[in-house]
Amino acid sequence: MAAAKSYRLSVLDVSPVASGSTSTEALRNTLDLAQLAEELGYTRYWLAEHHNTALIASSVPEVMIGHVANVTSRIRVGSGGVMLPNHPPLRVAESFRVLEALHPGRVDLGIGRAPGTDTITALALRRSRAALSADDFPKLLDELLGFLNGGFPHDHPFEHVRAMPDDVPVPEVWLLGSSDFSAALAAELGLRFAFAHHISPLPAVGALRYYQENFRPSTSLSKPESLLAVSAICAETDQQAELLGRPMELTLLRFRQGRMGRFPSIEEATAYPYTEEEREVVRVSRQRTFIGSPETVRARLTDLAERCGVDEIMVTTMTHEHADRRRSYQLLAEAFGLEPAG
Repeated sequence: MAAAKSYRLSVLDVSPVASGSTSTEALRNTLDLAQLAEELGYTRYWLAEHHNTALIASSVPEVMIGHVANVTSRIRVGSGGVMLPNHPPLRVAESFRVLEALHPGRVDLGIGRAPGTDTITALALRRSRAALSADDFPKLLDELLGFLNGGFPHDHPFEHVRAMPDDVPVPEVWLLGSSDFSAALAAELGLRFAFAHHISPLPAVGALRYYQENFRPSTSLSKPESLLAVSAICAETDQQAELLGRPMELTLLRFRQGRMGRFPSIEEATAYPYTEEEREVVRVSRQRTFIGSPETVRARLTDLAERCGVDEIMVTTMTHEHADRRRSYQLLAEAFGLEPAG
């Protein structure tokens, strides 16, 4: 009998703020979880960019990358991701070159094109309605790659502009996406690609397969490299996991309704008076999450990963109690046979 395929596991952390807690505690929990992930044998630890929401403390991933890298020594650390339209490409290139200089060989630059927030907050970030409505992500990405790789043509206005420090290697660049658009762009440019199943589950298989089949080698990457990002909660039994998953279901409903708040407790989620229409929303949203015992979650995740053609699964887990989140990642590591760091 052939040996079971092995998969790499990684972490996507948004630093969720639980009800009754604070953002400071959420960010400290991130540092604690990163250390645990390294001990358990996870491959990389990515920090998100979100704005103007009481639910999430992670608004500046490059700051958190530096702190996470400082309390770890081996695990790769990166952005999941930097929302490029919110920032000047030169500023992004400089930030990640500094991180690479301080933590050589460990930094990932994950790039996204969504605002990571509501329209008004995006306007505050981008400073003009023209920038808010511009569909110029490919141009911004090309500019960023130019600053990172020194690839501007001789007649380009930024030909002599250097993203400093310029004597360090380029961080690993990943394009993040939840659609065919990002898959096609990553394939065309020869970039690594991460698909956000937890945001948009239905296109995952098709987008990842398209990327792999249409990948064009680039100077930085000779063959396709991709990962699948999912939302999962793992506990000792399916019943325990379902209980831990109730707050996530309520959070996804609130997100759809535009009334985000702190991450609710199990008691708050259990007591919530769902309407029939809301229960249907919850039922549909369950397509985004993998909730259950280690055996249940591993079986579902490996089936999806096989269909997507990936070797790496990035997991984001949100529970009200930090101890439950730690335990979920421990159980997943054991279920997938990760080797603890030596």
